[in-house]
Amino acid sequence: MAKLGVNVDHVATIRQARGVSYPDPVEAALDAEAAGADGITVHLREDRRHIQDLDVRQLRTRLKTKLNLEMAPTDEMLGFALAVCPEDVCIVPERREELTTEGGLDVVSNERQLRSMAIRLRDAGIRVSLFVNPELSVVNVAREIGATHVELHTGEYCQAAHGAGRNRELARLRDAAQAAHEAGLVVNGGHGLTYDNVGPVAALPFMHELNIGHSLVARALFVGMAAAVREMKALIT
Repeated sequence: MAKLGVNVDHVATIRQARGVSYPDPVEAALDAEAAGADGITVHLREDRRHIQDLDVRQLRTRLKTKLNLEMAPTDEMLGFALAVCPEDVCIVPERREELTTEGGLDVVSNERQLRSMAIRLRDAGIRVSLFVNPELSVVNVAREIGATHVELHTGEYCQAAHGAGRNRELARLRDAAQAAHEAGLVVNGGHGLTYDNVGPVAALPFMHELNIGHSLVARALFVGMAAAVREMKALIT
């Protein structure tokens, strides 16, 4: 079963809605860590719609587990990552118009750029993950680019209706995880996972870590962050 990376972006979403100093995503991250989270994930978006630069810098110095920084493949974000040096970086696609990340990276079209970024990040001692769709061809290119990890986009699985559609998407994730493992990559997963649908993904062979944010933060509104983390951990480990 998988480890749990807690994404605290949407704690910051509530804060930014009013332009105030609370709730503090750093405090939420520390509560999640104390409750058993194996790491903390944040996505520093180019438009700074939720997580801010200072949040990332504070997390880097205060976390006892690890920081996974999600970022777009841009020069600005590369420079920031190299300055902060989180343990992990996950490169994700990003569009200003999207509500949330809509799919995996186009690793084929952006192979040269991603390869250059991966080299610089790895030279700085940072583990490099690519957020990709669960497709065998994409997984193979990710290894050639120089990634150490892939994070499989679980959104299609989460959106599929129960039955044949969901089983088909789960099979895609299983095949991609197998291929990534055989290519020497560490396999993570994330996007859209909830307390109701996470079990089958966590049980996939070679699934190392799941990064979960929105559903966990939503649950924390009712039971608190610590209880929300413990409930999710019980489902995936």
